[in-house]
Amino acid sequence: MRIDEWWTDLLPATRQWLTDNAGDAVAPWVLEQITAITGEPTDDDDWVGEVGGDEFFLSDEATDWIETAANDEDDDLDPDEG
Repeated sequence: MRIDEWWTDLLPATRQWLTDNAGDAVAPWVLEQITAITGEPTDDDDWVGEVGGDEFFLSDEATDWIETAANDEDDDLDPDEG
């Protein structure tokens, strides 16, 4: 499953945490929400990055996607655009 397929199913607070912490190890409660939607991550999921010990990271592509999505959302809220 691709990130764009499950992103909007996350709680807003979870999306905000991922946006604020892009590139950091994913908090366990965030990963629980993601896997509740997607199932356990596999190597075929393009959003899966490094897994080391107890830490889980999103892929570079997923991190870039989140940053782009956050910027697009900010642009949608910009009252100066018309």
